[in-house]
Amino acid sequence: MPQVWSSPVRYVECDQQGVVFNAHYLTWADEASNGWWASLGLAWDDLVARRVDPVVKASSLEWASSARWGDTVAVDAETEKVGRTSVTVRFTVRVGERVCCVVRNTYVCVADGRSAPWPDDVRARLTAG
Repeated sequence: MPQVWSSPVRYVECDQQGVVFNAHYLTWADEASNGWWASLGLAWDDLVARRVDPVVKASSLEWASSARWGDTVAVDAETEKVGRTSVTVRFTVRVGERVCCVVRNTYVCVADGRSAPWPDDVRARLTAG
């Protein structure tokens, strides 16, 4: 089951036509990522304390329709692919049932400044998610 984050679209997130500016979809994916990590039992503070630092290596946005000022967006976060040192998470931004944008973030496990395999227990949680 996907982890969901939701928020009203704020005026500051829109252009003069009242349409959400594209960079905010990445911000919303980042907001949703906190709940996604926690839903897997991988609280961000715990990962950092263990010196496991997930870093965004790549992001892509696939736009379908506009979110507008006054809408409420919901962002579904789901694990899409787990690699040896990376995980790709799909964030689907919706207004009601209408898909607005799909964001894919690939996070790489970084330890001591370079990519490293996920620790076994972290990988097991990522794979289960």
